[in-house]
Amino acid sequence: MTNYNDDLNQNQPLSGDQSPSQSMESSPEKEINVESQSPIEVNKTSLEQPEDQWMEQTPLSTQQTISDSLPKSHYTNGRNSGSRPPSKWKSFGQMVAAGFIGSVLTFAIVPFIDNPQEIIYAGLDTTDATDLDEPSTTVTAPPMTEDGATIADVVENAAQAIVGVVNVQELRGFHPSASSNGTVESGTGSGVIFKKEEEGTYIVTNQHVIEGASEIEVSLYNGEKASAELIGSDALTDIAVLRIDSEYDATPIAFGDSSKLRPGDTVLAIGNPLGLDLSRTVTQGIVSAIDRNITVTTSVGEWELDVIQTDAAINPGNSGGALINTQGEMVGINSLKIRERGVEGLGFAIPSKDFETIVNEIMETGKVNRPYMGVGLANLSEIPQFFLQQYSDDLEKGVIITNIDPGSAAADAGLQVEDIIIKIDDTEISSASDLRKYLYSKTKIGEEVTITVNRRGEEHSLPLTLTGQLENTN
Repeated sequence: MTNYNDDLNQNQPLSGDQSPSQSMESSPEKEINVESQSPIEVNKTSLEQPEDQWMEQTPLSTQQTISDSLPKSHYTNGRNSGSRPPSKWKSFGQMVAAGFIGSVLTFAIVPFIDNPQEIIYAGLDTTDATDLDEPSTTVTAPPMTEDGATIADVVENAAQAIVGVVNVQELRGFHPSASSNGTVESGTGSGVIFKKEEEGTYIVTNQHVIEGASEIEVSLYNGEKASAELIGSDALTDIAVLRIDSEYDATPIAFGDSSKLRPGDTVLAIGNPLGLDLSRTVTQGIVSAIDRNITVTTSVGEWELDVIQTDAAINPGNSGGALINTQGEMVGINSLKIRERGVEGLGFAIPSKDFETIVNEIMETGKVNRPYMGVGLANLSEIPQFFLQQYSDDLEKGVIITNIDPGSAAADAGLQVEDIIIKIDDTEISSASDLRKYLYSKTKIGEEVTITVNRRGEEHSLPLTLTGQLENTN
């Protein structure tokens, strides 16, 4: 299961379409141990060759002569070594042979020592400009965007919209760092200024960054600190909107179109990893993939987020920060990363095509109002097998109702606790996530749907008229 990227997860009371076991839990950071590599050792056995083979493979040193390279027995006859000098004709033959051998060695050696300056260490540019016949005309320039700005220009402008978000919670019990009013900083994340009006400056962040906060403090680009008001949040999509006073100097960032992103596009992640001491840290990467589906556990149950995958580094504290394109537009909210030993470069951001609609609805109503049945749900995998045997021997799909809110649409339709929902309209249901996804993407408030349930071995189809949420459970 993918966990959120900050240590801000707080347990919330169960409500709505929530499983009894579905509350957000904090997952400890898993550290990756990097083992140092041993220095590379030369295999000396490859250098210990017979003398005659060594001569054919290794260039001669500048002080070595052909005669030095010949075997010493060349000057002896082997039968009467050193007893008499070689004859005149024999000496002449030896001289001719030596000349022939020297020529052969020359032709064998030249290909190996020609143009030796081309042999360089990998990764090191050892070319000396004075060795070139003509001056180089290659000039390395900073990366440029389509409108002619450098990446540094883009970052400088976008970073002014990035803020630090401090989650302050009421103290429960003794804490050494508690303030005089009984509160303590629970954690920090990031946020992005996207709108400034007379009534206030608006900031978007992740819902899990501010979850459980009794106070929210915002740290601005110029170092000022401001108290923020929570306008509204949505746990399923992990979006929250904050507002600070308009008197603060703030530069909003524009939302880009994430639907135009392609794998391989350059993106930049800006946020506050590991706290405000490293505020507005910039990491660069590419879009690794689009339209990924990641199952997350939220305070109102499991949900599948559609996300952008990137290899730009995203660390604890980056949550709520901006993923921007090379035009300086915000195309994603950095939210998740895979935290497993040996895994690197797997970060995820909520795309702007998804969060922009949620942000606008929160700005208008303070919440996201979705179709609501009023049931608590549990997947069949959570139910003991012996209990399921009373329904059917081959029951494999469905989601069981664990509680029903009084006065809800489910209560009015005649659904009962321990009913197993196997279909909504003509769509089979395998999990609670399937049911929510159908409700929130295929239906609207006020529509009638048909719920098919298995009630202890018997199937029943019940009409149900969807309503809005009875209360804001965020």
